[in-house]
Amino acid sequence: MTRRRNRANWRVLAIVPLFAGFVAVTGGSAGSAPGGGCGGDHWVATWMAAPSDSASLADFSFNPITSVGDQTYRMVITPHRAGATLRVHLTNRLSPAEVTFTSVTVGKQAGGPQVSSDSLRTVTFDGASSVTVPAGGDVVSDPVSLSFGSFEPLAVSVYVPGSSRAPTEHLQGMATSYYGSPGTGDQTHELGGGSLDRTTTSVLYVSGVDVLAPASASTLVAFGDSITEGFVGSGYSEVPQSPAAVDQNLRPTDFLQHRLDAAGIPVSVVNSGIWGNRLLDDPLRTLPQLGPRGLTRIQPDVLEVAGVTDAIVMFGANDFAIPEWATTAEMIAGYTEAVYRLQAAGIRVVLGTNPPLKYSLLAGNFAPFSDQRRVELNDWVRTQQIADGVVDYDALLADPNADAIILSQYRGLDNHVGPAGYAAMADLIDIAALRGSGCGRN
Repeated sequence: MTRRRNRANWRVLAIVPLFAGFVAVTGGSAGSAPGGGCGGDHWVATWMAAPSDSASLADFSFNPITSVGDQTYRMVITPHRAGATLRVHLTNRLSPAEVTFTSVTVGKQAGGPQVSSDSLRTVTFDGASSVTVPAGGDVVSDPVSLSFGSFEPLAVSVYVPGSSRAPTEHLQGMATSYYGSPGTGDQTHELGGGSLDRTTTSVLYVSGVDVLAPASASTLVAFGDSITEGFVGSGYSEVPQSPAAVDQNLRPTDFLQHRLDAAGIPVSVVNSGIWGNRLLDDPLRTLPQLGPRGLTRIQPDVLEVAGVTDAIVMFGANDFAIPEWATTAEMIAGYTEAVYRLQAAGIRVVLGTNPPLKYSLLAGNFAPFSDQRRVELNDWVRTQQIADGVVDYDALLADPNADAIILSQYRGLDNHVGPAGYAAMADLIDIAALRGSGCGRN
């Protein structure tokens, strides 16, 4: 059955007392199997892209985004867990007006905008091919029968006949998707994709895909900023993104998924990172592309993720480097709230320390005090007693013989973490300590 959620009032979570936040999320963990037992299949997230904004005019490859109306959008996603039944999440969460999708399909990508002919499926919502999503809302499709493998790219196509200005998006997707020019009509069933002649590395309208999985399976959500997201820049200014990293699945969550698969641990890792995201300050009034603040995003982007049992949380780089600059005490308070809200829903929480940022563009030039605050926050993370675990990325990545810089073998061109660093971060996770579903595991 289709599930609809309207988020017109979701930002109130940021201002209610902490105990009220506990009450709001303890109605049932998204990670529990149906009926609270271990007897049947349940939904597990296999891919997600947390909505960041509805204000971008271009993606991180500097491709302009021409979204007007009467267009088809074919978003290419890479699932982390294989399956035979899926459901699709569409979002209008950050857009100012309702949107109608009159046709939605999903199939296996066959290269570029092409879809394998024997895999194309029509996606329905309460049995209908069309669905209208209000401003601030999300919608989840009916189950779709389609067998696919882990890391086998899928193409989700949506047609918007009316206005598609200001689409809710995930700005920085590090993967190529396709869409048609305004006025080209419904191309959702077009296998060749010839009319989908525009490309973008942003993710428009599609925010998640779940898979029906055994009770033993669960979801780990990586929650944070661009380091969590796996961003790879092409130079000191960070943008554009590195073309060599696009479509390569080089995020820390990709590397971690490969480790879990090799170990036979049935945990699906999904990425809830947003480039430039902050835990405390909401940039919607200044630079909306950085996404709603983390304390606001916890509800839709972690707690409501299907099958979630574990979360790895790391924020701070942008809180310290971007106005309004957070203090260490404010970040500790924010982390404490985040941990308690997640634990109240039965989620095991691991906090990550922040790697050096002193020589990054923003921190190095506009917030020279930020690295000292990073050090202070890391010291607290290492010694606090509230989280269920700590992963010390800073100790792994920092050059012990240099002043607050990432080791050269782990560093990208923008003084950000590079792909080798992301792989090392994934190797640092104690996968044996993951909570998982608790069903069918020793």
